[in-house]
Amino acid sequence: MNKIKQIPVLERVAKANEIFVNEIRENFRKNDIICFNIMGSPGCGKTTFIENTILKLKDKKKIAVIEGDLATTIDAERIRDLGVDVFQINTGAMCHLDARLIREALAKMDLSNIDLLFIENVGNLVCPSSHDLGEDYRIILASVPEGPHKPKKYPVIYKEADVVVITKADLLEHFPDFTVETLFGHAKEIKPDIITFKVALKGKEIIMDEWIQWLLNAKPNNR
Repeated sequence: MNKIKQIPVLERVAKANEIFVNEIRENFRKNDIICFNIMGSPGCGKTTFIENTILKLKDKKKIAVIEGDLATTIDAERIRDLGVDVFQINTGAMCHLDARLIREALAKMDLSNIDLLFIENVGNLVCPSSHDLGEDYRIILASVPEGPHKPKKYPVIYKEADVVVITKADLLEHFPDFTVETLFGHAKEIKPDIITFKVALKGKEIIMDEWIQWLLNAKPNNR
């Protein structure tokens, strides 16, 4: 008598996501696209960070953006105003993007006209960490007002990240308990080879050059 084979729901979902991820990566390699998954909590400055990156690079690289948010197209409209192709994904109640959503978005984009693709994930420090989007690099932003202990509080997302960027560094003088060394130290305890940058996008001094130079030299990275 044949036994009924049962496949747990989570196993089926994971397998489907793996298939989507492989297809996404194949498309990226075929079109020479390097993809960056930008993650961080709400208000950490993800959209402003992407905007300033675009302004620095749009004369050197062909850039596109996938905007993930629970609702509205506000961030996508900001990006579109810079003259960059942008695709909006509204997840509703879902607290992260997944490979299926990215695959659907890519099917509607001109991949032959993209060098660098930035995915702005939904603002969250828990859900996005466990969902592979086929990206080359996972970038986590940590803003100065959030404090220096985010890596300790959310170790899983830092363990999965390739790069950590401290944002809003222009506010350091107003947060004496925050030190760059503390946050980077915590991050490296969790992932010793994590790449670190500090940026300031407002105030008297704009600090972004090291991040931009790293992007210009970034190579494909099948995680």
